[in-house]
Amino acid sequence: MVESTLAVIPQPYRDVAIKHRELVKFALVGGSTWVIDTAVFLLLKTTVLAPKPLTAKIIAVLVATIVSYVLNREWSFRTRGGRERHHEAALFFLISGIGVAVYTAPLAISRYVLDLKVPGVSLVTQEIADFVSGQIIGVLAGMAFRWWAFRRFVFPDADVRRKVPAG
Repeated sequence: MVESTLAVIPQPYRDVAIKHRELVKFALVGGSTWVIDTAVFLLLKTTVLAPKPLTAKIIAVLVATIVSYVLNREWSFRTRGGRERHHEAALFFLISGIGVAVYTAPLAISRYVLDLKVPGVSLVTQEIADFVSGQIIGVLAGMAFRWWAFRRFVFPDADVRRKVPAG
């Protein structure tokens, strides 16, 4: 599947995608788990956990993080490793937890340091600031942190696991 997808990418972008294949896979896993997180959250929040949105969000994040670990280990970083599986998994979840703080820091700064909230600013300004700081800056910062930390601590050694053909 990866090879057929790469074949349709026009040059010179194909060479860049091949060179950064691991990063592209990591980004695709992130996008997929974002969809899983959102879907599980909305499903739970609008049904069995309607009165408990925080519980719904915690469950959604846990489900998405478990899926993220499996997909990153078996696809994004399939040739990397260097740690025992339980140690690797513990580090993955620890870094993912720290990643939540990295993701939310820009939103916290926007709201509570820059005071971009009602009544100091209009509702439209507040919502735009929340979106930009939380969904753009926060996601990019969190992704960069997790990319660096996963490669540095969770899957530190390149080419230590048997390469299997990508489907």
